[in-house]
Amino acid sequence: MKLVKPKKNLGQHFLTDLGIARRIADTVDAYPDIPILEIGPGMGVLTQYLVTKNRDVKAVEIDSESVAFLHEHYPKLNDNIIGEDFLRMDLNEIFAGKQFVLTGNYPYDISSQIFFKMLDYKELIPCCTGMIQREVALRIASAPGCKAYGILSVLIQAWYDVEYLFTVDENVFNPPPKVKSAVIRMTRNSVTELGCDEKLFKRLVKTVFNQRRKMLRGSIKQMFSKEHMPSLDFFAMDIMTKRPEQLSVKQFVDLTNVVEKLLQ
Repeated sequence: MKLVKPKKNLGQHFLTDLGIARRIADTVDAYPDIPILEIGPGMGVLTQYLVTKNRDVKAVEIDSESVAFLHEHYPKLNDNIIGEDFLRMDLNEIFAGKQFVLTGNYPYDISSQIFFKMLDYKELIPCCTGMIQREVALRIASAPGCKAYGILSVLIQAWYDVEYLFTVDENVFNPPPKVKSAVIRMTRNSVTELGCDEKLFKRLVKTVFNQRRKMLRGSIKQMFSKEHMPSLDFFAMDIMTKRPEQLSVKQFVDLTNVVEKLLQ
């Protein structure tokens, strides 16, 4: 069977460096005793190393040509190649409600959506590894006070410890992307409850980062209707002179609790 032609509409950039593929596969060893779900295996450059790890491996691939290629070249996977859209799947059904490691060479244009879905299933996914656009990796791993720190940083770091593992150059892909890539690992931290309303927390984080150049006293006003606008004392709080990238996850949690009381 001929090789799969990369499809621009699916954001396919096939990794060609086997050494890097092996290094990515080895990132799942942080959790050696649970199954693996790979997203976007393409022609299986990463898959070939995952299937040697003596654990259940399933692969989700939306491209029918890639699915056919995988069935022919990776008979070990049998019925474990899932020809579906990961973003539309119920992840509870993948391994019958059991935990699994999520990994892959993720399509760059939907990587953020993939990680938001990971957060929705965070109790099922104690570890997520893989390769994404370097800019997004830096954003996820960024600490408060850095320009890259943003919505993804806060929402992911609330539940996961993030490791930026290594950078990958453009010339090891077919076709080469226009940006550098990076491999990261996200491991569930010890947090079981945020200590605030989680939906309001997400809404607050997204609201203030959507106007990240403003101080909080300006951007946070969108959280309130004109009839329920807080008193001047609220906007006089010290934290209101900060911009969102200066706040830690804990400070966002504390601020969410303050806002919740004002909204009641």
